Order: sequence, then structure tokens, then C-alpha cells
Amino acid sequence: MPDIQIDFIGNGKAQGEVAGYMAAQGRMDPGLLRPWFNTDPKSPHFGKVCVSVYSGGDPKKKASYRHYPINVNNAIQVNGTLRRDEWKQLDEAVLAISRTRLQGVQDLIDNNLIFNLGNAMGTTVLEYHSISDAMSADLTMDGVTRSKGDRPKYETHYLPIPIAHADFEINARVLAASRNMGNPLDVDGAEAAARKVAEKLETLLFTSTSYAFGGGTIYSYLSHPDRNQVTLGTHWDHSAKTGPQIVDDVKSMKQASIDAKHYGPWMLYVPVGYETVLDDDYVSGYPKTIRNRILEIDGIKGVKVVDTLTADNVLLVQMAQDTVRLVMGMGLQTVQWQTEGQMVTKFKVMTIQVPQVRSDQDGNSGVTHLA
Repeated sequence: MPDIQIDFIGNGKAQGEVAGYMAAQGRMDPGLLRPWFNTDPKSPHFGKVCVSVYSGGDPKKKASYRHYPINVNNAIQVNGTLRRDEWKQLDEAVLAISRTRLQGVQDLIDNNLIFNLGNAMGTTVLEYHSISDAMSADLTMDGVTRSKGDRPKYETHYLPIPIAHADFEINARVLAASRNMGNPLDVDGAEAAARKVAEKLETLLFTSTSYAFGGGTIYSYLSHPDRNQVTLGTHWDHSAKTGPQIVDDVKSMKQASIDAKHYGPWMLYVPVGYETVLDDDYVSGYPKTIRNRILEIDGIKGVKVVDTLTADNVLLVQMAQDTVRLVMGMGLQTVQWQTEGQMVTKFKVMTIQVPQVRSDQDGNSGVTHLA
């Protein structure tokens, strides 16, 4: 299985192979890392190694990309191994895996909780601000009387920008054999790498790990210091806890979020061990499961099982920008990294995405942790 690497760029410092390269070059255009051998006899560039570089506009339209032959002066990789349709096969395999593996990250995307970086490859650190509660509204009859003036207090924070990537390789002999036989490209390596990268993104949300680099820290739902903590008491078990008791736990989590001035809507995340528990009847003879009953609580958008969430940890997360957002720099994609001789070509599945769990200056958070 491919090893997953997390590279960091922050406050002018770089850690890791990819980050080091970006820091040295000042940029890294992914399009220049995807050379393809032109096999179209109608193309003026037939028989040459080309790249497709985004030139602006709608990224989903072909007209937004410029295609041209590469040389040692305009590309990082000059040895084209794959044909254009083979790159498409890799991309389709990688995207399919990411869609099946992402849970919490996909929820951020689906709820439009995204902050897009303008130049992800050139961003050394994300600087952001928290703001204090300030000002007040007055009621007057004439609208002329000035209300009490107040100036918000801003605090500056920094967020490391991670590059998650995993390597795989394609053997030239295997590639030639697949072409001679008319078989599709073997994408097992790309799928395995994509699966590992997707898992790493989920761990940034659902494990207790935090990453500190370049003057900032990436916190997860479980490690953020301002999260609302509720005591679990008895574990959710088929025999140890009843349906009403489990629902009471969820209601206690909701109240903790409301007490912290976060009013929903919420997503409830549970570990794998609790999945079948939620399928039990709410009470004997009641035509609803515990899961159904939880979904009847006002403001609960959904209940999801997360396989990276450790046992006996339950999360209630407000789906709002002031609670969490996905800092998006580069979506999951495959690039060619290097060639070892004439026989093996190395590839990377890589992405620049980092979930940013947030709270206000008073420590109010929309994340509630039951444990």
C-alpha cells in the first residue's frame, strides 16, 4: 500500500518533498506535471509530448485550457509516458474513490462551507482573523440619536497549508502490454493512493491528532480546545443503554451547542461500533429505530457513520462557516513526479485541502464532543 505524506508550507518554511519543491520554485502548476504523448494524427503536435494548462474561465470547459508541446524551459516533467485518454482513466479512478471515502469533508463541500485559496501553490500560510462581539442596536423614534460606539477587536491567526500525497508507479512493460492487448490502463495503484489520501483528509477531522507548523495549528473536531465537551457516561450499547437514553444524550449535545450560541443545523457523527445500535427499535413495539427518532430532533440534518472516528466518541457539528470550513487549494488529482530510467514512472495523487475548525474570541464553538 502507498505511504501517505503530509507536507507543510507555513511562514516561509517548507517540510517535505513536494513542499520543498514548491518553496524552491515559488510555484507549481499541476498542469505542467501531467505530460501526455499526443497520438492524434490530425493534431499539429502529433508525436510530441504536450501539456494542458488552465488559462482561465470555467474549469469544466475545454476552452479554458491551452494545449502545447513542452520543453525543458516550460515544464517540470518533459518525459511523457501516458496518452491523454490514459490520464482520463487515472482521473476517473481517483475521483470515484474519493467520493466513496469522504464523509465529513464531503459534508463541508455539500453545505458550501468552503474557502477557496486564490493561489494554493504559492500560499505559504493562511492568515485569518477572529472578531470580538461589539456594537449594539438601539431603538429610537427619530433614528438620529447615535447609538453607543464600539470597535470590534481583531486577533490574527495562522493556518498551516498541508499537501497530502501518496505515490504509485506504472511499469513501462506493463503499460506496453496493456496497449498491445487493447486493455484499459491498470489503475489499481492510483485507486490505492487515492484511498489513502482520502483517509488522511478524514483523519484531519475525526481523530484527536493536531498538526502544528509555521506558527499555526490544524485542529480536528476532537482536538479543538474550544469544543463543547459532554460526558458520555454509559456507552451506547444494545443492552447497556436504551433508545430514550441515547436520544437524551443527543439532546444534551444540542443544548451544549445552543449554550455556546450555535443554533444549528447540525450533523451527527458516530463511530462504526454504534451503527447497528442505532438500528435497534427506539422502544419495544415502537415502529421506529433509534436513528429515526434522532432525525426527528429539530435541527439534526443527518446521522452518519465515520470509520475514522474512534470508538465511543460522538460528534454534533453545526454546519456553518463560523464552526468549520474547508480551505480548498487544489482538488484531488494525479501528477507525474519522476521517471526512473526507462522502465518505471512515478506518480503522485495529491491535494491541498484542510478543514479549519473555528470558534470565536470568547471560545464559543459549534462542535460538541460526547465522550
